[in-house]
Amino acid sequence: MTQTPRMIPPSTVLFLSIGLVAATGLFSAHAASRIHTGELAGYLIVPNEKVPQTYNAGFSQYAAAWPLLQDYPGSAFQTGLFGTWMFAQPDGDAPAKKLYSDIEGGLGWWRDTRFATETPKFIMGGVAPNFIEWANGPGAGKGRDWDKPSGKYGVAQLSPWLLWPPDGLNLKQGTCGELFGYGYLPLPLIDAKTTTAGTNVPTGGNCWTLFLNTGNFKGPVAFFTPFFWSAHTIEEPLFRGKLLDSRPSEPNRALQMETQHIPSVQSADAQGESYARIAPTFLPRGPNGDSLVVHRITSYKREALWNAVKAWFDGGPPASGAIRSQEAYVHEFGRGGRATWRMYTNGVPSDQRVNLAWSSFATPIVPDAHTYGYRWDFAFTRKTNAMNSPVVVLPEYYHLRTDDNRKAQWVPVQAEDVPPETGLAAAQFRRVRNPHPEPYVTPDDANSCWRKPGPKAGPFQAKLGDGSVLTYSWYRFADQPAMLNADLTDQERETVQARVEKIHRNWKKDQEYLPAPTIGTLADVDPALIVTPPPGLEVGHVPIVTRQAAQE
Repeated sequence: MTQTPRMIPPSTVLFLSIGLVAATGLFSAHAASRIHTGELAGYLIVPNEKVPQTYNAGFSQYAAAWPLLQDYPGSAFQTGLFGTWMFAQPDGDAPAKKLYSDIEGGLGWWRDTRFATETPKFIMGGVAPNFIEWANGPGAGKGRDWDKPSGKYGVAQLSPWLLWPPDGLNLKQGTCGELFGYGYLPLPLIDAKTTTAGTNVPTGGNCWTLFLNTGNFKGPVAFFTPFFWSAHTIEEPLFRGKLLDSRPSEPNRALQMETQHIPSVQSADAQGESYARIAPTFLPRGPNGDSLVVHRITSYKREALWNAVKAWFDGGPPASGAIRSQEAYVHEFGRGGRATWRMYTNGVPSDQRVNLAWSSFATPIVPDAHTYGYRWDFAFTRKTNAMNSPVVVLPEYYHLRTDDNRKAQWVPVQAEDVPPETGLAAAQFRRVRNPHPEPYVTPDDANSCWRKPGPKAGPFQAKLGDGSVLTYSWYRFADQPAMLNADLTDQERETVQARVEKIHRNWKKDQEYLPAPTIGTLADVDPALIVTPPPGLEVGHVPIVTRQAAQE
C-alpha cells in the first residue's frame, strides 16, 4: 500500500565488511568510514490510454512477478511491482473535504511483512477515507490489535479453495517473470441498504471482488464488504454516496511501480567526486533480453459480469462466471514513460535528492499495443540467471555528474571506473531476516465472533514456502467473522449465504473468468494455499486463517 517512506537506521539494512576491507590493503579503514548509507526510491511510470467513462465496473491486468532484489534487505523494504490505484468515479460534485479512498495494494513487499522472502506477495489494499483504516485481505488490515480492527473485518472470504494468509497472498517461491493476473469487479452479493449501523445513512451494494488468473487457481477469492466503505460516512456526511460501496470505478487509472527503498551507499574519492552503489536489483528477462512487465490493462462495463449474475440470483439461469470480453476495453500503452527514481543518503531533504539517469540504460518498449516493457543497454546492465531464473541486473555503480542543463544526476559507470579509495566495492548488501517473527493471531475468546457461532471443522495446518505455518478452520460463509461484522441482519446474511452457495456449486477454480493473456506464462500461487473442503462442507463454507506463525 502507499505509505510515506520513513528513515531506517543504517544498521538494519546494510552491513559493511570493514574487516575484509582492511585485510585487502586496497584502502584504509578511514576511507571506508566515509561511506554513507541511503536508498534509491521513486516511481516507474507507464503511459496508458484513457477510455470512455462507461467502462466503470472494475479492471483487470497481468503484472510480471519477480524478485526485485537479489537479497531481501529487511523491514525497510517497502516496494510494489507494477500496479494501479482504483478510485470511485466522481459524481460531479467534489467533496468539500479531503477524500482519498481507493483499492490499491498489488504485488510487493511491505514494512509490516513478517515472513518475507525475495518472492513478492499480493495484498488487496482497500483504503478507507484518508487512511483511517485499510483492508489487505480476509483478517488482514491496519495493525494487529483486534481491539481496534482497523479494516481487518473489511474483506470476506468467498473462495472455498484458497487460503488467505494475513501476511499477504504467497506466490510460488522462485517466481520470476511470470504474469500474475488479477482484477476487481463488483458482484451483487449484498443488497444496498437505506441505513448503516442503525443510522439514517445509506450503504451501496457494490461488493468489489478480487478475481485471480494464475497457473493453478482461477476465479473469485474475496470481496470488500460495502460496510467497509460506508461505515466512515456516518461521522462524515460529506463522503456519503461518494465511496466505492455506492459509486462505480474510475476507469482511467495511474499505472506505476512504486519503489520506497532499495539499499544504497555513497562515498567520495580523493578529489571529492561522489560515487554510489545500489544493492543488486533485477528485472525479469525474456528470451530476447527485454523485460515485459505489464500486459492487458482492461476496464469493464457493468454488463461484463454484473447483469448476468444479478439475473441468476433473481431466479434466472446460472451465470458462467466468464467475464464478457465484448463489454471490456483493453487500454493501449503509449510510447515513452518515465522514471522518478532518486538516490540519496539518509536524512537528506527531498529537494536535495538526485535523479537516477534511468534513460541512459533503459528504453521503454511497446512490443504490441497491450504490452509494456523495457529494452536494456547491456553496456551497463548485465544478464544473469540469478536464482536459477533469467534476469537483467541493473547498473550497480553510479557517478554524480551534471547534465547539459547543469542539473545533477547519477550516471551509471563500470565497477572498474570507481576509484578504490571510495570503498564501494567492499560494501555488502546482505540478506536480512527476522529470526523470531511475531505470529499473527486472532481472538480466542469464547464469546468473540471467531468462536460464536464458530467453525464447522478444524483446525488444520498448511506449511508455506515463506517458512510460515497457517492454522485455519472451515466456517459457514455467513458465519465468518467478516460477515458478522458487515452490518447485516441474520436474514440479510442468509440471503448472501444462498447466493454464495450458488457460486460454489457452479464456479470452480479451474474455469476461465478473466480474459486470458496473449503472451507469456501465468504465475502460480503457493501450492500449499490451495485446499479441498472437508466432506459435507463443499458448498457454502470457506477456510478462514486464524493464525500464521514461523515453522518450528
